[in-house]
Amino acid sequence: MMGDMSGMGWWGPGFGGIFMILWWGLVIVGIVALVRWLLSMQGDGGARKDALDILKERYARGDIDRDEFEKARRDIEK
Repeated sequence: MMGDMSGMGWWGPGFGGIFMILWWGLVIVGIVALVRWLLSMQGDGGARKDALDILKERYARGDIDRDEFEKARRDIEK
């Protein structure tokens, strides 16, 4: 019988194994991409601030006065 082909179907004997590997690879890549996206959404998105940026933020919030800001800025820029 031509349609039977001893259970191999139209794709042959190796397609099922290859498809399963591709499927699980796609699932793993999707999970990794989801985790990386979720981690990038936390906090400031991974952008680093330098010391001067932090100092400017503290001054803007009123944590330090102008004299402290100027002294610290001079120390940083040395």
